[in-house]
Amino acid sequence: MQKLTLFSILIFLFNIPFGYWRANVKKFSVQWALSVHVPIPFVILIRIYGNVGFGIESYVFFVTAFFLGQLTGKKLFEYFSKAHDIEQSSCLVMDLVKIKRR
Repeated sequence: MQKLTLFSILIFLFNIPFGYWRANVKKFSVQWALSVHVPIPFVILIRIYGNVGFGIESYVFFVTAFFLGQLTGKKLFEYFSKAHDIEQSSCLVMDLVKIKRR
């Protein structure tokens, strides 16, 4: 159970920048599809090298963490667009640097 929790947190954190990217591109475009699908190999690597397996109980944790990370990234994009007067990009790290410099 500790492994599932730890790996779910990693998946959640890993998906936040991808959700941020997804929020700034046209829906169903190539970039939108990439922002959703690029993190999937990371999840598969966690399953394989973390010895978590592909049991149904891990799907509940990992899918929830995946989509909550994407949603959190989208909400961060929306928050930054309202709260800070910066020219936003699709990169969370670059926008955080711009906010810090202000």
